[in-house]
Amino acid sequence: MSLTLECAALVLLFFAALHDLAVRTVPNYVAASLLLVGAVLRTFEHDLFPALTAALAMFLLLFGLWVAGLMGGGDVKLWAASVLLIPPSVRLESAFLANVVILGGVLAILYLLLSLVIRKPAASRAGSFFRRFLRAERWRIKRRAPLPYACAIAGGAFAVLLPQILKL
Repeated sequence: MSLTLECAALVLLFFAALHDLAVRTVPNYVAASLLLVGAVLRTFEHDLFPALTAALAMFLLLFGLWVAGLMGGGDVKLWAASVLLIPPSVRLESAFLANVVILGGVLAILYLLLSLVIRKPAASRAGSFFRRFLRAERWRIKRRAPLPYACAIAGGAFAVLLPQILKL
């Protein structure tokens, strides 16, 4: 049962990253589903209270960043819900936090570098879905639109959860 829930969580995180990349939003139902999956996982492993404490602390910290306009609301909900997926230990929670911050920094540097080299996209609707996606992404990069930070959150969670899952 635990493996099934962990795999479902990874699928939800992957979906959140793709959705954020495509339209720069994270659906509320994804964060709510992750919250539910995380709560069930932590209940099975008898560590729900410490995990909820960590998730609440992360939410309050990230909420401050949202109020300051430094982070999107969907990213705040996704990150806080993802904390529940990580077994509550200082080592794993710190690794998750570090991975998300590092991946977010790499994402920001990548987008800054791309903004220097990418040409202005042509105004056309022709082409495949992938071409339209690339055209929209070029438009976002040139205008320094918000980053798809769910990609960093999902990547950080994958980096911590996959070794835990593969131990089984």
